[in-house]
Amino acid sequence: MNNHDDRSGQEVVSLCLELVSRPSVTPKDEGCQQLIATRLRDSGFHIENLTHIDTTNMYATHGSGSPNFCFLGHTDVVPPGDSGLWAYSPFEPVIQGGMIYGRGTADMKGGDAAMVMAAKRFVEKHPNHKGRISLIFTSNEEGDFKNGTPHVVSRLMERNENIDYCIVGEPSSQSVLGDTIKIGRRGSITANIRVFGIQGHVAYPHLGRNPVHDAVPALSELLSYQWDGGNEYFPPTSMQIPNVRAGTGAGNVIPGDCFIQINWRFSNETTADEIKRVTDEILSKYKLNYHIDWEFFGDPYITEKGELLDITRKAIKDVCGIDAQESTTGGTSDGRFVAKFNECQVIELGAISETIHKANECTSAEDLEKLAVIYEKILEMIMAE
Repeated sequence: MNNHDDRSGQEVVSLCLELVSRPSVTPKDEGCQQLIATRLRDSGFHIENLTHIDTTNMYATHGSGSPNFCFLGHTDVVPPGDSGLWAYSPFEPVIQGGMIYGRGTADMKGGDAAMVMAAKRFVEKHPNHKGRISLIFTSNEEGDFKNGTPHVVSRLMERNENIDYCIVGEPSSQSVLGDTIKIGRRGSITANIRVFGIQGHVAYPHLGRNPVHDAVPALSELLSYQWDGGNEYFPPTSMQIPNVRAGTGAGNVIPGDCFIQINWRFSNETTADEIKRVTDEILSKYKLNYHIDWEFFGDPYITEKGELLDITRKAIKDVCGIDAQESTTGGTSDGRFVAKFNECQVIELGAISETIHKANECTSAEDLEKLAVIYEKILEMIMAE
């Protein structure tokens, strides 16, 4: 790297360290977005505060019109857990052996810092660039996301402001920086089911009705149901039962009700409405007395081709010397909300994900520097005047 890039790389790491030092456990922001806003304002970005209820949201823009190229990130982190498992204090980041340790270094304050510095460098070099460069940050991606990115997207749609390209800076890389680009995510929906029975003594089962016994055949059929076969982009829809609760704790009491939680991660071969319909049909088939509260987290989305994907692959090849693989694996991300914009191309590209949500979370300082260079190259190829 030349001297300018050395300085810029140091600025990326410095911003990451400052962000990680703020204990922004979801939905708290703890001043992270103010710090980002100061950096961006210095380069002529307009900062809009879109805070909603318990969630701090920020929309920063430079330029106007279309296309709108957006970087999407979050400033909240998951709790650090048992501090005894950490070699270093989770909110007092340190650099050891080229790695930055601290909660949020990989997920995703390192990515935030790289996006911010890439956007700054680009607009300073190209003040008259095409369209609009924008950045969205929320403090509630890790928790109850509803007041975060969905609120920002809703506000932008209300004023007919479209997003054409979006890079989500989530940690997408698997083994080395840039080896994986997430081009979509599965949908997610959860059923919170309560099956009602009749409480009684286990020695007199004819006087009670055991909701666990009633539910088992229906659950067995749901578990064996083939929702779809997936496709070239998504694996088949999967169903998991993460929680089952019943009983009083006593060994001689038939429970009066049973709580069952089911989550589906579904491909674009299946819809949330289809999952609801089939689930109701199977539960009703076994004559269960039940009630369901559904929680919908988002539909699947896919960016299977397009300019953004092609250019991102080229930028990774230029900086890292590798050919990136495309993937839709993993959980959900806020990219699913931005994907609702008309013909928006959405991809995820960020740091290595190996340590996210773990004790001793870390990311490579050198990787963050390279990531900022990749982001800036992408902007150059799409948005330079």
